[in-house]
Amino acid sequence: MYKRLVFGGICVFVFAGVVQAQQGAPGSGEWPHYAGDPGSTKCSGLTGISGSNVSAVKGGGRWASVETETGQRGIGSFKATPIMVGGVLYTSTSVSQVVALDPATGETLWVYDPEAYKIGRPANSGFQHRGVDYWTDGTIERILIATGGRQLISIDAKTGKPDPNVGVNGMVDLTEGLGKEFNARFLGFNAPPVVCRDTIVLGSIITDGGSTKAMPPGHIRGFDVRTGKQKWIFHTIPQAGEFGNDTWLNDSWTYSGNTNAWSMLSADEDLGYVYAPIGTPTSDWYGAERPGANLFAESLVCLNAETGERVWHFQMVHHGMWDYDLPAAPNLCDLEVDGKAIKAVAQVTKHGFTFVFDRKTGEPVWPIEERPVPEDAAPGECVSPTQPFPTKPPAFERQGVSEDDLIDFTPELHAEAKEILSQYTTGPMFTPPSVITETNKGTATLPSPAGGANWSGAWLDPETNGLDVP
Repeated sequence: MYKRLVFGGICVFVFAGVVQAQQGAPGSGEWPHYAGDPGSTKCSGLTGISGSNVSAVKGGGRWASVETETGQRGIGSFKATPIMVGGVLYTSTSVSQVVALDPATGETLWVYDPEAYKIGRPANSGFQHRGVDYWTDGTIERILIATGGRQLISIDAKTGKPDPNVGVNGMVDLTEGLGKEFNARFLGFNAPPVVCRDTIVLGSIITDGGSTKAMPPGHIRGFDVRTGKQKWIFHTIPQAGEFGNDTWLNDSWTYSGNTNAWSMLSADEDLGYVYAPIGTPTSDWYGAERPGANLFAESLVCLNAETGERVWHFQMVHHGMWDYDLPAAPNLCDLEVDGKAIKAVAQVTKHGFTFVFDRKTGEPVWPIEERPVPEDAAPGECVSPTQPFPTKPPAFERQGVSEDDLIDFTPELHAEAKEILSQYTTGPMFTPPSVITETNKGTATLPSPAGGANWSGAWLDPETNGLDVP
């Protein structure tokens, strides 16, 4: 089920001037990046298929995924979004193979198998992968993948062979360069990279929901697209002396982990900025071991792609306890608000909000208010007394749980639902998780940790000036 939000009247989205990196996929039918373009607009210039003729569309060639040829068991869902460049589709498989194929016939043109699966089941989400990225300098063309086996690989788009100039035989070991010892089996990669000004920028997958306070850190890194050399690292958990370190009390920055950009990133080639949606720290639902606001957890962070320096940030959940990590690449868009043209970035969240900023300065397009939230939490927990609430646009999801949410098809069903709900702690959004007892089964939460929005993200419809959120 889809919910369409049209901000007409209250706040109108108008695509004013167009920046090259945010114009959508080319009208020729190419789709060179995961979301069409690095700005995650998810817009195509094609006009041949419309609501009036889509029912007449017929299937063409069919391609059977080659992942089964590896003989691996426990293969996950096929979650990749293929890209198309020069009339060729490129995709990853759930076991991190890279494939080129003819979109008209389904013929496989080449397969590169890094055998990432031989190290075992990838961290957290297992055998699944979401795609690859494309880069060219006008002469050489490369397909880039960060694998579940912790490899960054640059592949010749024409031949399917690794670029010998990148890393070792075309491959970079992503367990190196994080600056901290950790158990590598908790670290993985399944999102496509993003390239901005010849720098490959990567987040990571880290095992969620652990029962220990120490996990690998989710630091973001930049790599030279021609050599694979690590150029910089941005500490999503600030280290000693860095901005934000004082938001991790009791030296919790020394052992806390996660706080990773596990989903897709966006980039503005014109500005040279990358926008990273960052997740929850260790652990998702209990933060007593990490008192403080915990920057840059559950924040949108704008980084200089060349240097990795933080340009600006905004934290959307302070001291998260609800697994409300930012789940999707933000949408870069050009708006007109009160007659003023704004190059904006819009971030949808698991808890049903859309936060909109000037993507150059980080200034909110509409006011964001810090409002009081419930503070009655588990013993030892360090609850933030306030959380950010955007004043516009309106929430696209129900928030908080009360009797008003229960079914009332008949009085009997409503009474039964009330009895079931009475066994749980309920309240507005940001009601903290509670201790489970004989009389309390925990806290009922809405939206759930699955969202609201999730990794499929959103797109801004230039025809309706609306935001579509699946």
